[in-house]
Amino acid sequence: HSYRFILWAAERGIHYAADVTRPALERYQRHLYHYRKTNGEPLSSRTQRTTLQPLQVWFSWMAKQGVILANPAADLELPRLEKRLPRTILSVEQVEEIVNLCDLSTLQGIRDRALLELLWSTGIRRGEVATLEIYSVDFSRKILTIVQGKGKEDRVIPVGERALGWLNRYLHQVRPDILAVPDCKALFLAMDGMAGLTANGITLAVVPYLRAAGIEKGSCHLFRHAMATQMLENGADLRWIQAMLGHRSVESTQIYTQVSIRALQAVHSSTHPAEQR
Repeated sequence: HSYRFILWAAERGIHYAADVTRPALERYQRHLYHYRKTNGEPLSSRTQRTTLQPLQVWFSWMAKQGVILANPAADLELPRLEKRLPRTILSVEQVEEIVNLCDLSTLQGIRDRALLELLWSTGIRRGEVATLEIYSVDFSRKILTIVQGKGKEDRVIPVGERALGWLNRYLHQVRPDILAVPDCKALFLAMDGMAGLTANGITLAVVPYLRAAGIEKGSCHLFRHAMATQMLENGADLRWIQAMLGHRSVESTQIYTQVSIRALQAVHSSTHPAEQR
């Protein structure tokens, strides 16, 4: 990324770090903003950020080392990441259709059903599913402990009765049958029973059901979005959703209010007196 900047600066006669000024960096920032890829598309705000961030680190280091007098990138405002929801927000009916596609006459079908039900019930990330062990689920207290999620903090969240039922069935009827390595503690096993499902293995298990239900894009995260959206629409407070999802700041969770605005609009048009014709 710094190389891209060095080329850009050289074209404008800036050859030394000491010559880089704050206005020059702002010009570079505008250059990235107006830049168009070969297909005519602009750079995403994420790409613009990841191009500028190393420069901030680089100039900060040079200022600390005394190579340059002042850090020109000190308060450079990076483009804000737009928080985007997937285009598909699964309805309750769609989720039911997806989970019902599991073939319950097979061991894999029961394993997959338990996995899908858990994803929907808890909104857990696929990377967190991969770290679950058989003792992560506490059936008597109806909770799930997620160790070392994103942000390195354990999180304890509720699991619904229905998902617990499927996990129980999987743990008793399926897992012992496929387990090939007795000391493997992973909750969800690969079908050869040699190891737990990896994050990619989880995606590979989930995607076929989504595609079979006609959902062209997205994977495990769709269940996370569905859980958050559906609970909000049914009146859950944003703070509770934040705790479920394990977001450190409520700002990350606010993305879901964009979706529940639809529910709010329906309430508004059906109850606001000025709308009652």
